[in-house]
Amino acid sequence: MTEHEQLLARVADKARTVRPWGRPSLPEPVDATAPARAEAALGFGLPPLLAELYLRIADGGFGPEYGLLPLLDSPSSGEPAAVAQYLARRESGREDPDRPWPEGVLPISGWGCGMYACVDCRSPRATVVLFEPNPGDPALAWYVDAPSLEDWLRSWVEGTGWYEEGNEDVDLVPWTDARVRVKPSRAS
Repeated sequence: MTEHEQLLARVADKARTVRPWGRPSLPEPVDATAPARAEAALGFGLPPLLAELYLRIADGGFGPEYGLLPLLDSPSSGEPAAVAQYLARRESGREDPDRPWPEGVLPISGWGCGMYACVDCRSPRATVVLFEPNPGDPALAWYVDAPSLEDWLRSWVEGTGWYEEGNEDVDLVPWTDARVRVKPSRAS
């Protein structure tokens, strides 16, 4: 079994036993066409590992804090799906240029209080960044959560993320790419 397959197996095992907010069960995985439909709506590709999570484990509902958002639909989560979140945030950035949303940065997991873990779908390693808008200054709202989606998942499985008890003093590094990735979104 490859390292990649081992990580997916570990994530699946934890997802089956530890779900955010005591949800009674995991949603079913997405159908085989969902990643392509998501990519068509977004205008960019999903990192392969992210697509595999949705195809092989579940349509959200697992992971740190509130768990992964559904990919395209959000019947039970009460929150818009990842694709809808991205499109709405890009539109909002067009309406309020002081609060732009970077191109290719897909919200994948809510932290509450407006905070989201997001995958930079344009980075080679699928960097996971934290959007933390509460300080108020949009220039100070972005931090590197993990150098890759793989690292982010591993920290969740191993209980070593910055959000875990005992790790609260970890200082996250600002994500400086946000400023250069806020070109206007394509017309709706």
